[in-house]
Amino acid sequence: MTAIAPETAPTLGGVLRAARARLREAGVATPDLDARLLVAAATAATPARMIAEPDAPVDAAAAAAAARHVARRAAGEPVARILGAREFWGLSFHLNAATLEPRPDSETIVEAALDHCRGAGRPLRIADLGTGSGCLLVALLAERPAAAGIGVDLAAAALAAARGNAEAAGVAGRALFVQADFGRPVAHGLDLVVSNPPYVTTADLAALDREVRLHDPRLALDGGADGLGPYRRLLGWVGGALAPGGVVVLEIAPTAAAAVGGIAEAAGLSIAELRPDLGGRPRALVLRGGN
Repeated sequence: MTAIAPETAPTLGGVLRAARARLREAGVATPDLDARLLVAAATAATPARMIAEPDAPVDAAAAAAAARHVARRAAGEPVARILGAREFWGLSFHLNAATLEPRPDSETIVEAALDHCRGAGRPLRIADLGTGSGCLLVALLAERPAAAGIGVDLAAAALAAARGNAEAAGVAGRALFVQADFGRPVAHGLDLVVSNPPYVTTADLAALDREVRLHDPRLALDGGADGLGPYRRLLGWVGGALAPGGVVVLEIAPTAAAAVGGIAEAAGLSIAELRPDLGGRPRALVLRGGN
C-alpha cells in the first residue's frame, strides 16, 4: 500500500507568494506591496522576517486570515479598509465606514498650515471642518503642543473615530469633536481653519475608481452639481470667525483653484498661496482674512 504524504503546512513565503499571485491575477496596481501588508497583518510577521524566514511555518488560522484579506483586496477593497487603519503624517488613524481614507496628497494641507501659522509656541485655536477621521486636526495638534482645536462633522460615527484617533495620538485633551453642519459658524477667534470638504461633482461620482466609489462615504465625496457647494457654505462665515492674522487652508480639486479662489475673494478673503501636492497638482489653497 502506498503511503499518503501528509499535507504540507503553509509557510510564510508560500502564503506571500500565493497572495502576490492572486492580486496580480486580479489586476491590482501594487500586488507586491499590498500582499506584504496584508500577510503581515494576518501573520504578525515583520517585513524583515518575511525576507529572512520564508520557510517559517504559518498556522492555519493565520493563513486563512491572509487568504480572506487577499480575497477582499482582489475584489477592490482598499488595503486600509481591510486593515481598518491608515498612516497619515506619521500617525496611525483608525477608519470606519463614515470616514474618508486619509491620502498622502492631503498632507499638503498640514504642511501649508504649519508654514503659514508661524510661532510654534503660540496657543493657536484651530477648526477642522468635516474632520472625518480627524487626521488634519490631530496631525496639527501633534505638531503644535500649545494649540487646541475643534473638529466638526455631520457623521456621529466619524466623530467617534476621530476621538479615538486623538486619544491614540495623545492630543485628546486639546481636541473637541462636535456633530454639526460646517455651513454654520462653529467657533470664533480662530487662528487656523482647515478643511478637506466634499468636492467631487455628483455627475463624476460614478467615474471614480472602485476603491473610492464603493468604499469611501458619499457624504465625504459629493460636492454637488459643480463640486463647489461646500466651499460656498463654509466660506460664507469663516472669514468673520478668524482672529487677526488668521489663516484658512482648503483642499481643492486640481481643476478648481480659480473657482474656489473666486468664492473666497467674494467672501472677503485674500489668496496667500496655492500649493501643489506630491504630483505637482494644485491642492492646498491658503487664504487670509481681511482683518
